[in-house]
Amino acid sequence: MEKNASAKFRSIYCKIEDWIAVIIVAFMALFPLIVKLVAAISKSPIINNENVMVNIVFMFSCVAGAITYRENRHISLASLSELIAKKTGKPMIDTVISWIRNGAVVAILIAIFFSSFSEFFQIFTMSQKIWGIPLRLVYGIMPLAFFVILFRICASKQNWISTLIGAVIGLYIATGPISGVLYYIFKLDNLTWMYTLSDSWLWFATKAFIPLLILLIILAIMGVPLFVSLFGIAYLCFSYGGGYVEVIPQEMYSVLTDSSIAAIPLFTIVGYMLSQGSAGRRLVDVFNAFFGWFRGGTVIAAVLVVTFFTMFTGASGVTILALGSLLTILLSGTGYNKDKAESLITASGALGLLFPPSVAIIMYGTVNYFSVDVFEIFKGAIIPGLLLAISTIAYGIFNDKNTSRPKFSWKAIGVSLKNGVWELLLPIAIIVFYFGGILTIMQTAAFSLIYTYVLETFIRRDFGKDEKKCMASFKGSFRILAESIPITGGVLMILGAARGLSYFLIDANVPYILSEFCQSHIHSKYVFLLLLNLVLILVGCIMDIYSAIMIVSPLIIPIAASFGLSQVHIAVVFLMNMQLGFLTPPVGMDLFISTYAFDKPLMKVVKGILPFLAIQAIVLLLITYIPWFTTVLL
Repeated sequence: MEKNASAKFRSIYCKIEDWIAVIIVAFMALFPLIVKLVAAISKSPIINNENVMVNIVFMFSCVAGAITYRENRHISLASLSELIAKKTGKPMIDTVISWIRNGAVVAILIAIFFSSFSEFFQIFTMSQKIWGIPLRLVYGIMPLAFFVILFRICASKQNWISTLIGAVIGLYIATGPISGVLYYIFKLDNLTWMYTLSDSWLWFATKAFIPLLILLIILAIMGVPLFVSLFGIAYLCFSYGGGYVEVIPQEMYSVLTDSSIAAIPLFTIVGYMLSQGSAGRRLVDVFNAFFGWFRGGTVIAAVLVVTFFTMFTGASGVTILALGSLLTILLSGTGYNKDKAESLITASGALGLLFPPSVAIIMYGTVNYFSVDVFEIFKGAIIPGLLLAISTIAYGIFNDKNTSRPKFSWKAIGVSLKNGVWELLLPIAIIVFYFGGILTIMQTAAFSLIYTYVLETFIRRDFGKDEKKCMASFKGSFRILAESIPITGGVLMILGAARGLSYFLIDANVPYILSEFCQSHIHSKYVFLLLLNLVLILVGCIMDIYSAIMIVSPLIIPIAASFGLSQVHIAVVFLMNMQLGFLTPPVGMDLFISTYAFDKPLMKVVKGILPFLAIQAIVLLLITYIPWFTTVLL
């Protein structure tokens, strides 16, 4: 009876979380366009509307982060440890890894919770308000989100011993922020024993910095969520640098209240909604009608559809999982080899990262806004993106040995356009509104989500087929929106966690040190570009794209500037390397996702994508050494 009551309570609480997140999403989609409309009618801007918007996005990021952890959807390298356990055939290894992972997560999250709780009393005064709401209360959602995650872990009866050990370690390394919390709440300022413990941790962090850093990297490989690993590394670095760990949550708030970041969750949700509806099938029909009658036509259709969806989601893995089976059926149904079809889809998974409205480009421009403009990167990446797509298509066509194809039919084209016209209008509208200067990137994202929601819910009725009951479509769309939250939450939490580490690296003058080193030892920009590619491909293998943008991109910008290289060119080269990193063995993320999506051994997936990897690497070198491709449209 008690278990049933507990399960019912958890179910209700989860639904409340989902409703809160979906309501915030609705506000994020409606608010920018309402502001735009009111300002146009009244001929005067609404005061502080952007500040309101970015703080709403911050609240959504915290709620989404907690939901993502609830659903166990945070990005991690868990597949590596699972692969080890599978290969050895010893489940005990997986048990031990799980035990260590759980303890590490608890320790790091406790430290981050108290550092964010301590900063709660410092970052704003209660008199600082926006539209009458104290900003301190808005910021307070961050420590609350960390507390919810910790509560879930501690409430679980699994690995309770490692949870307890992790809690003890976490409380020890967080004695500094804890003493701050006690002072602000109870005015306790004579906690000598806590100060001693805090000093001992700072001393230990200084003396054992390298071993502890290696340990945190190993924990990431063992499957600790990447956002937790980044928080742990940032916490260690700030402890090493003097102990002001409250900078970490402060920087997290700073990056998650950036106006450009607000577009990321909306575009991601757009991509997810489209992938879960009939848009994929309709677009396949359109491109198949246009291209399916000649050799390689279905290859073109498949690559274009995959690229289209990744443009929005920013996560190639989502596209592979959502559309992999459909596109494999399309290709193999026209005589294309099934294994080669799956390799083509895997190799095309990340191409959309180079086309607007790519969230990766938005993030890169936001993180490095003093050096390069998002709009300029969009223009600079178009030709390199097209070259990658064309080269991938060309090899795909080479593998198309089928001679039996449908005849060209104007009727088929007309029917497919009629069925897919609304889906085709979306990217056209984005290009016109954003590149035409009619809407900002946030307003464009808001328009895209509203357009997609109306299309999928009320026109296509993809999420509720009972046409007599509009409520069925509404409930279905709510379910899809709720399912999309963990994808956005995973990205935003990594972004927030990586910002603290990025701040430390910049504050420690690491970019300048690297720049000086390169200028002293590398005298040719061509050698530098070659080394840059090698380093970035390695980074793309071991680090997700969002962490790499936050941590690595600010380091290379001053070095590139010292060689007189265009920042747009460097941005495109950076993103192309990250795209290639998704496919690079042994730990390219899309390799593991394809293993799961197509139920194939990892080595078979790797073998299939190697030719595509080689072709895309050649295109990368071409773009690297001929900057014209990235600057001609500027």
